[in-house]
Amino acid sequence: MLSSLFQNAFWEILIELAVIWIGVYLVFRFLQGTRGAGVIRGLGVLGVVLMVFWLVMVNTESFGRLQLILNYFVGLLAVLLIVIFQPELRQAAIRIGQTKFIRWGGVEQVKTIDAISEAAGFLSRNQFGAIIAIERNVQLGGLVEGGQQIDATISSRLLESIFWPSSPLHDLGVVVRGNRIVAAGVQFPLAEEGSLAAKFGSRHRAALGMARESDCVVIVVSEETGTVSIGVDGRLETGLEADQVRDALRTHLSAPPEGSAAGSDSPAETDESGTEDES
Repeated sequence: MLSSLFQNAFWEILIELAVIWIGVYLVFRFLQGTRGAGVIRGLGVLGVVLMVFWLVMVNTESFGRLQLILNYFVGLLAVLLIVIFQPELRQAAIRIGQTKFIRWGGVEQVKTIDAISEAAGFLSRNQFGAIIAIERNVQLGGLVEGGQQIDATISSRLLESIFWPSSPLHDLGVVVRGNRIVAAGVQFPLAEEGSLAAKFGSRHRAALGMARESDCVVIVVSEETGTVSIGVDGRLETGLEADQVRDALRTHLSAPPEGSAAGSDSPAETDESGTEDES
């Protein structure tokens, strides 16, 4: 009887520890490279201190006032966690909803990728700054309404003309939906100060901000160096060569494979602490 009880308790504890470990691992992996990574370390230390106090006070009838304060503080801490990690929670909800079977695809997607890749190569060679957001599952209704409505079939020539230095729309962003450019001159949300290295400019901050606030894939071309970066899933991949943009877009937009083998290497992936610079 005791042996059976011990075995049941042992497996119960083992399963609980495994579930807790998996949960903690997933949280740390999701927050890795974000501003929440530093916050979670401080909260971890605070949590250990609170746990020690709770274990001491739960087994005694003393410290009644401290127990009352601790109970209120734990409730307040739960609210603070929601506020502090609000951007990360939004990004998690977006990722959960990113099911591949509801994404647009087919010939239109391939044409869009070709047009953006060709335009990115032209802009990169000429060092014309650009930022393009390609919608996936979540439409950017509010942001699009604040820009210049275009609603035109996408083409590399049209993108190149929008980001030509003399164009009145070249400073802000373009939003692509399916095979159409829905708006230009769109102000993208900027990532917080300190999210990127000091050498990154406003376009890269906007690309990272958009990648954190939505499920878009964002292409950004540096005006200073002509290098191409891509913002996706809350991260910024930097240092892409022009011929690597197509492969990166096909990967993140889940496009069907091309008939011919790709001749370029996979893009270099870095975190937000890279050393790209742009005005």
